[in-house]
Amino acid sequence: MSKVAVLGAGSWGTALAMVLCDNGHDVRLWTHNKEQKHVMEVERKNQKYLPDIALPASLAIYNDLSQAIKEVEAIVMVVPTKAIRELCLKLNDVLTNKVVIIHGSKGIEPNSHYRISEMIKEELDPVFYDNVVALSGPSHAEEVSVKHPTTVTAASEDEQSAVYTQDLFINPYFRVYTSQDIIGVELGGALKNIIALGAGISDGLGYGDNAKAALITRGLTEISRMATKKGANPLTFIGLSGVGDLIVTCTSVHSRNWRAGNMLGKGLPLQEVLDNMGMTVEGIRTTEAVYQLAQEEKIEMPITTGIHDVIYERRTPKEVVDALMTRTKTTEVDDISS
Repeated sequence: MSKVAVLGAGSWGTALAMVLCDNGHDVRLWTHNKEQKHVMEVERKNQKYLPDIALPASLAIYNDLSQAIKEVEAIVMVVPTKAIRELCLKLNDVLTNKVVIIHGSKGIEPNSHYRISEMIKEELDPVFYDNVVALSGPSHAEEVSVKHPTTVTAASEDEQSAVYTQDLFINPYFRVYTSQDIIGVELGGALKNIIALGAGISDGLGYGDNAKAALITRGLTEISRMATKKGANPLTFIGLSGVGDLIVTCTSVHSRNWRAGNMLGKGLPLQEVLDNMGMTVEGIRTTEAVYQLAQEEKIEMPITTGIHDVIYERRTPKEVVDALMTRTKTTEVDDISS
C-alpha cells in the first residue's frame, strides 16, 4: 500500500483516485474548492463531474493542501494546464519529503509552448522529486469510474519511475503500459484535443463519416509531424497516446473538446460554448499554443491553423473546410514528413 495524493477533483482526478482506492492504496483527493470538499464528504459523490458514481468509502477528501500531501510517496497532478504552475509553487511551500510526481493533464502552454512536465520542472523545487511521469491514453473518466476496460501509458525519461507508476495504477480493468518517450506521449495527449475540436466542428456542420475519418487521419499526420520535430519517437503515434487517444477523443460524446467543437460547428460563438461547457476545454488553449509553435518552427499544420482561425480569427467553420479541401494538391506519404 502506498500513500498517494491526487490533486484536482475534476472528473479525471476523481476517476484516478478511485482506481488507486481499488488497488488498496491510502488515497487523498484534494480540491481547492471548500464547498466541493464538503459536498463530496457528505454525499460521497462528485456531483458536478461524476454525479452518478459513489465514491469509495476509503477515499479521503481534502481542501487543505498541506494535509493532503503529508507523508505521501506520490503526487498525481490532475488540474488544468493553466493551473500547473500555481500548484507547483504551492507545493514548494508545503512539501517536506521527496515524492514521485505523476500528472494526468493534457495541454501545451501558450507563449512558452511548454509541455506539462516542462512546466513542472521549471516551477517545482528539484529537492522534492527526481523525475516526472505522464499518465496518458484513451481514457474517459466516465468509463473508468464504472470499471470499463481501459489502457493507458505511463511515460517518463526514467524507466524506474514509469514502472512505479504502472505498478501503482494497474489492475484488471485499468491496464498500464510504460514508455520513455514522454515528449511523444505528452504531445500526443495535448494535440489530439485540437483535432477533436475539428471532429466536433465537422459533426456540427452535419458532415458524415468520410469527413471525420479524413480529419482524424490527417490530424494524426499533423500531430506526428510536430512531435517528431520536437524529438518524439514516431512509433509513439501508432500507440495509445497517439492514434488511440485521438480516436476516442474525436468520436465520443464524453469528449469535452468534441462537444465544444460540435457547438462551434452549429454556429454558437466561442464564449457561449465555454459558458455552456462549464468546465475546462483544453483544446482551446492548446490550439493557440500549437499554432504559435507551428509558425515559429515553420511546420505545416493546416488543420490546426484552420481551427485556430475559427476560434481566434472568427472565420466560419464552412470557410475553413472549403480552404482545407482546396489546398494545393500533393502526395500522401511525402506530405506526412513535409
